[in-house]
Amino acid sequence: MKRPILIHPDPRLKKLCAPVADLSDELRILADDMLETMYDAPGIGLAAPQVGVLQRLIVLDCVKEDGAAPRPLVMFNPEVVSRSEALNTYEEGCLSIPDQYAEVTRPAEVEVAWIDRDGKARQQGFDGLWATCVQHEIDHLDGKLFIDYLKPLKRQLITRKMVKLKRERARA
Repeated sequence: MKRPILIHPDPRLKKLCAPVADLSDELRILADDMLETMYDAPGIGLAAPQVGVLQRLIVLDCVKEDGAAPRPLVMFNPEVVSRSEALNTYEEGCLSIPDQYAEVTRPAEVEVAWIDRDGKARQQGFDGLWATCVQHEIDHLDGKLFIDYLKPLKRQLITRKMVKLKRERARA
């Protein structure tokens, strides 16, 4: 089931999310709903707070090549356990900040530990777009948005655009 995506500014997007203590069927359904919502948007990542659930859960799939098989990842309690000193800059966007993009610099490679949908502990290294995406989504779990990396003026400009967008959608 597709879920509505919260639009910035929304106080839930700035909250620290609680760790997932017990993997329930309800949480697995939430993960499936989040994947459906992400693919429909379309996006390459989505964090639980973006659909109003303050739990440490993210989904991502950075396969963008036409005809390539999707590689959906569901991560409960994801945590960056190591990061490279080398940096990468990508133009990032966010489903909670539609049609706004900015360059963000992050570690080029990260090692992430998480619990998969079957309750198994996993750990894997990511680079390129996958590394950027997983860091962006984990940031959401800590109440941090990609615009928080920008200079204050640019951040305020984007926030004003989002306030205007929310007003227009409320009238529609």
